[in-house]
Amino acid sequence: MENVKEKVAYLKGLMEGLELDNSSKEGKLFKAIIETMDEMAEAIEILEENQNELDEYVDTMDQDLARLEDDIYEDEDEDYDYEDDDDGYIEVECPNCHETVYLDEEMFEDDEDEEIICPNCNEPIHFGCCCDDENCNCKDE
Repeated sequence: MENVKEKVAYLKGLMEGLELDNSSKEGKLFKAIIETMDEMAEAIEILEENQNELDEYVDTMDQDLARLEDDIYEDEDEDYDYEDDDDGYIEVECPNCHETVYLDEEMFEDDEDEEIICPNCNEPIHFGCCCDDENCNCKDE
């Protein structure tokens, strides 16, 4: 594909080949149109050059960023113990708000009589029997 400057040069040649009088109305019009097109072609060429420079610069920055990401995340991968999948939390559905919450396993080991509060609704989560009836069978569980 020809570039814009070459096309404008071709049009200039055509105009000169027509031997239009530059002092006539038509000659002045064609001359002004071709000059404007020539200026536009120059501007487009400059924009293309600037765009190419920006593309190269962005590519370089992308490569640098990729190297930095590799360096940063490589260190994190080394620190993480993939063999230990136990994260120390137990997934529980709150009987009050019915949201899934994650509770620390140590909360269950410390004191079984201690109330565990839902971090979502701030209501106590009861495991087992929550009724006040002393004759209830669920207290034996």
